[in-house]
Parts: sequence; C-alpha cells; structure tokens
Amino acid sequence: MAFIKLVIFGFIALTVIYWSIAIYARSVRKENLEKSFDAANPGSLDLAARDAFVSAGMTAYNASIRPKLVGLVYVVPTLVIGSIIYLINLN
Repeated sequence: MAFIKLVIFGFIALTVIYWSIAIYARSVRKENLEKSFDAANPGSLDLAARDAFVSAGMTAYNASIRPKLVGLVYVVPTLVIGSIIYLINLN
C-alpha cells in the first residue's frame, strides 16, 4: 500500500514540476524572441509583424527537441527511485 501511495504522490509531484518547467521554458523562449525582434527592429511599432515573428519562433520551438526534453522530469526520477528500490531489495 505504501508503494502505491509513493507512485501516486510521486506522479502528482512530477506533474507539478513538469508543468512548472514547461511554462517557464516557454515564457523564457517567448521573451527571447520578443527581445530579438526588438533588437533587430529598433523603434518599430509594427505589432503585427512582431506577433508573427514570435508566433513563427514558438512554432519552431514546439517542433524542436527542447520541449520534449522536459519529459525527462518523469523518466529520470522514476529510473533513480526504481534502481534504489531494486538495489535495496536485491539482498
């Protein structure tokens, strides 16, 4: 029963961590795209072009491997805890 509680609460904790990292990574990428556009176009007031540039950059970001690497938040702790449990019960 304790193992089931560990799995359930561990999954909930990892989900919270995953969404926090994913939201943070997307916001940092979006901010960098906005700064990049502003640096390339100083004094530009064309918000439609800025939004199109950021939207295209975010589409490219979503297609890259970076957002998928955030999924390692689930894999690495699961493997570590599974290995520890296996090694403890080996004897």
